Amino acid sequence: MNHNSSSKDGSHNGKNETNIEDMEKGFKQVPFHGVKDKQGRLNILIVGVDSRGEKRSRSDAIMIAQYDPKSKKAKLVSIMRDSYVKIPNYSKEYNKINTSYYLGGADLLRQTIKENFGIDVEHFLAIDFKGFVKVVDMIAPEGIEVDMKKEIIADMGLNVEPGRQRLHGKELLAYARFRHDAESDFGRVKRQQEVLTALKDTFTNELSTLEGMFKLPGVGQELMNYIDTDMDFQTLIAIGGSVLLNPIAQIETMRIPLNASYEDIRYDHAGAVLELDFEKNKQALKEFLINEPKPVNELNK
Repeated sequence: MNHNSSSKDGSHNGKNETNIEDMEKGFKQVPFHGVKDKQGRLNILIVGVDSRGEKRSRSDAIMIAQYDPKSKKAKLVSIMRDSYVKIPNYSKEYNKINTSYYLGGADLLRQTIKENFGIDVEHFLAIDFKGFVKVVDMIAPEGIEVDMKKEIIADMGLNVEPGRQRLHGKELLAYARFRHDAESDFGRVKRQQEVLTALKDTFTNELSTLEGMFKLPGVGQELMNYIDTDMDFQTLIAIGGSVLLNPIAQIETMRIPLNASYEDIRYDHAGAVLELDFEKNKQALKEFLINEPKPVNELNK
């Protein structure tokens, strides 16, 4: 599953691999150029930003959320941040997908997903740790119920009991970010999807009444204070209103890479990465998001 000529020690054609500092030369963050889905589905790139006040940060969580108002179905795909991909226009070499956000913001991440997986999105929404805490406490003032494990409590220094617990912003952020167990980042991705699904349920339950609908503009205005997005206020409210008027029964989820479709590899220039079987993952993603069937010549494989 090697996708370039780099060796495992990070060398390349007799020269040292281009490092991040060299790749940053010529950096220019461009406006987001999202693309509408021809079938009327809404695809939003959701980015959890590992930011502690820096001007530029890597993406801690990368998801594509899809909402189809016709079928009232929603889907959520998590792309693991260590996926080893080609970053367009920066280097001939591959790197972790979260590096693309650091190098060129949301639009370079969009381009990277399109080039490697053949999927484009219309909008993006990015939120950092502080914003996440604020949004959780705004949307779910009573907290979100999750199953707390002793390992998470000890590792993250939380003052809660094991078992089913209602967590608020800071604790829920710790729950979603924990990865120091046997599942590592794979477990973290599951918890991120769980949290996002729970927030969707809380949002619709709180605002689905007539009284709640009148609260939507105020909620949307406050939400704009904590997120970075290409969507204007009217677009955000229109999406929220559509979800409330066409309730989503459940969210289907997927993770990239699929099981048995990657290798754990280490490169000097990128560290530990997930080297993907792109054919398998790209096809699965297309089938999941755009219902594109497997090619006829692949059906018998």
